[in-house]
Amino acid sequence: MGTDYYKLLGITKDASEDDIKKAYKKCEEASQKFKQISEAFEVLSDKQKRAIYDQFGEEGLKGGSPSPGTGSGSNPFAGFSNGFPGGGTTFAFTSGMPGGGAAFSPSDPFKVYESFLKMGGFGSFGGFGGMPGASMFDENDDMTGGSMFSSSGMGGSGPRRTQTQFQFQSPQPPPKSNTPSEITRPLKLSLEELFNGTTKHMKVSRRKLDGITEDKVLEIAVQPGWKEGTKIRFPRGGNEAADGSSPDLVFVVEDKPHPRFTREGDDLVARVAISLVDALTNEGGAKKQLEHLDGRKIQVSVPMGIVNPGQETRLVGEGMPIRKKGVTGKGNLLVRWDVTFPDRLTAAQKEGVRRVLG
Repeated sequence: MGTDYYKLLGITKDASEDDIKKAYKKCEEASQKFKQISEAFEVLSDKQKRAIYDQFGEEGLKGGSPSPGTGSGSNPFAGFSNGFPGGGTTFAFTSGMPGGGAAFSPSDPFKVYESFLKMGGFGSFGGFGGMPGASMFDENDDMTGGSMFSSSGMGGSGPRRTQTQFQFQSPQPPPKSNTPSEITRPLKLSLEELFNGTTKHMKVSRRKLDGITEDKVLEIAVQPGWKEGTKIRFPRGGNEAADGSSPDLVFVVEDKPHPRFTREGDDLVARVAISLVDALTNEGGAKKQLEHLDGRKIQVSVPMGIVNPGQETRLVGEGMPIRKKGVTGKGNLLVRWDVTFPDRLTAAQKEGVRRVLG
């Protein structure tokens, strides 16, 4: 396929025109930075150049050398011979080599870098003084976003390459930790606890980075009316990861099954059994007793007339507490009547039913 221009600029195929311009600008900045780094290395790794730079700075280094014999007041290199104090002639060099008679001119940055890599990043090479134990940048260092520098040869007497490419990419953010942001645990609560409120103590163990297991008892103040799915968060309550982070420990409310009630939002539902005879013959006044979640005994009137299976009696304000209205607001209690039919009828009973209902 040839060169991938998108990869070369460090952009995706859906990049806008503005994205392309920004990527190109980054490449330009990276190229300039690379040249500056190479120039700095070339100067500081050479004892002679470094000595001049340390005394006269960049302007003195690149200002050129006047003819021998010029006074030191106008010549920053006066008093140097071959780069060292005490000589009677002016020190001058070109392209980093002594004796050229001209101001310092930086070498091709790729030549500098190639020589550096060939020598393993240490020792003296090509006329540069050694810098034992130091390197300007490693072959795999990240530098700028998606930039690709390439060269197809260079002049001079130095080593020649036919096609060498160096790719430097911008520093990437450290990889995201594999530690999850939170760890969830169920908090199973009875309807009594959710109706009245309670305090729960949860013992948890947390493994620290030093290998020690830390035991804690967490206190959770359960508020009346909490619904299933309510979350209680303890920041950094999970095990410590290798990068020092710890996920939050989150408890999620779950309703425990109840023998008498089920919950539908803010309402409570109770199914109450009634015999077929009572369902067919109630003339009013019949009641059924139901124990509420707070222990109260509630008398529920059986509907007058014939009670159909699943028929509902609504008791307003006897449901679950509603948090947004405070503990004074409550849902409703819905009593749904379950009509129980006999398992069998005698022949006489069947005849009687036919006679009455037929």
